[in-house]
Amino acid sequence: MGGVDQRGYLALVVGLISHLWFGDPKISLVISIAILVNMTLANLAGITIPLLLKKLKIDPALSGAVILTTVTDVAGFLSFLGLATLIILH
Repeated sequence: MGGVDQRGYLALVVGLISHLWFGDPKISLVISIAILVNMTLANLAGITIPLLLKKLKIDPALSGAVILTTVTDVAGFLSFLGLATLIILH
Protein backbone atom coordinates (compact mmCIF):
# COMPACT_ATOMS: atom_id res chain seq x y z
CA MET A 1 0.00 0.00 0.00
CA GLY A 2 2.85 2.29 -0.94
CA GLY A 3 3.66 4.62 1.91
CA VAL A 4 0.37 4.30 3.76
CA ASP A 5 0.64 3.73 7.49
CA GLN A 6 -0.41 0.14 8.19
CA ARG A 7 -1.00 0.74 11.91
CA GLY A 8 -4.06 2.83 11.15
CA TYR A 9 -5.58 0.06 9.06
CA LEU A 10 -4.97 -2.55 11.73
CA ALA A 11 -6.46 -0.35 14.44
CA LEU A 12 -9.47 0.42 12.24
CA VAL A 13 -10.14 -3.22 11.36
CA VAL A 14 -9.75 -4.45 14.93
CA GLY A 15 -11.84 -1.53 16.18
CA LEU A 16 -14.64 -2.43 13.77
CA ILE A 17 -14.48 -6.10 14.74
CA SER A 18 -14.57 -5.23 18.44
CA HIS A 19 -17.54 -2.94 17.83
CA LEU A 20 -19.40 -5.77 16.11
CA TRP A 21 -18.41 -8.17 18.87
CA PHE A 22 -19.11 -6.01 21.94
CA GLY A 23 -21.47 -3.39 20.52
CA ASP A 24 -19.88 -0.67 22.64
CA PRO A 25 -18.16 2.24 20.90
CA LYS A 26 -16.09 3.08 23.99
CA ILE A 27 -14.50 -0.36 24.03
CA SER A 28 -13.81 -0.12 20.31
CA LEU A 29 -12.20 3.29 20.79
CA VAL A 30 -10.00 2.03 23.64
CA ILE A 31 -8.85 -0.98 21.62
CA SER A 32 -8.14 1.06 18.49
CA ILE A 33 -6.16 3.78 20.26
CA ALA A 34 -4.26 1.22 22.35
CA ILE A 35 -3.18 -0.56 19.16
CA LEU A 36 -1.98 2.70 17.63
CA VAL A 37 -0.06 3.68 20.78
CA ASN A 38 1.48 0.24 21.23
CA MET A 39 2.59 -0.11 17.61
CA THR A 40 3.98 3.42 17.52
CA LEU A 41 6.02 2.81 20.66
CA ALA A 42 7.15 -0.56 19.29
CA ASN A 43 8.36 1.15 16.11
CA LEU A 44 10.22 3.83 18.05
CA ALA A 45 11.76 1.27 20.40
CA GLY A 46 12.68 -0.99 17.49
CA ILE A 47 14.70 1.84 16.01
CA THR A 48 16.23 3.38 19.12
CA ILE A 49 17.10 0.30 21.19
CA PRO A 50 19.53 -1.26 18.68
CA LEU A 51 21.12 2.12 18.02
CA LEU A 52 21.53 2.76 21.75
CA LEU A 53 22.97 -0.71 22.36
CA LYS A 54 25.41 -0.27 19.46
CA LYS A 55 26.50 3.08 20.88
CA LEU A 56 27.08 1.36 24.27
CA LYS A 57 29.17 -1.29 22.44
CA ILE A 58 26.67 -4.06 23.24
CA ASP A 59 25.66 -6.46 20.49
CA PRO A 60 22.06 -5.48 19.59
CA ALA A 61 21.32 -9.00 18.31
CA LEU A 62 21.89 -10.50 21.76
CA SER A 63 19.78 -8.27 23.97
CA GLY A 64 17.74 -6.06 21.65
CA ALA A 65 14.87 -8.52 21.25
CA VAL A 66 14.46 -9.01 24.99
CA ILE A 67 14.37 -5.27 25.68
CA LEU A 68 12.03 -4.61 22.74
CA THR A 69 9.62 -7.32 23.89
CA THR A 70 9.59 -5.86 27.38
CA VAL A 71 8.93 -2.36 26.06
CA THR A 72 6.06 -3.48 23.84
CA ASP A 73 4.48 -5.62 26.58
CA VAL A 74 4.61 -2.83 29.15
CA ALA A 75 3.41 -0.23 26.64
CA GLY A 76 0.55 -2.49 25.58
CA PHE A 77 -0.68 -3.11 29.10
CA LEU A 78 -0.33 0.50 30.19
CA SER A 79 -1.93 1.97 27.08
CA PHE A 80 -4.88 -0.42 27.10
CA LEU A 81 -5.58 -0.27 30.82
CA GLY A 82 -4.86 3.46 31.06
CA LEU A 83 -7.14 4.30 28.15
CA ALA A 84 -9.85 2.01 29.51
CA THR A 85 -9.67 3.82 32.82
CA LEU A 86 -9.81 7.25 31.19
CA ILE A 87 -12.46 6.56 28.55
CA ILE A 88 -14.75 3.90 30.03
CA LEU A 89 -14.69 4.74 33.73
CA HIS A 90 -14.89 8.52 33.36
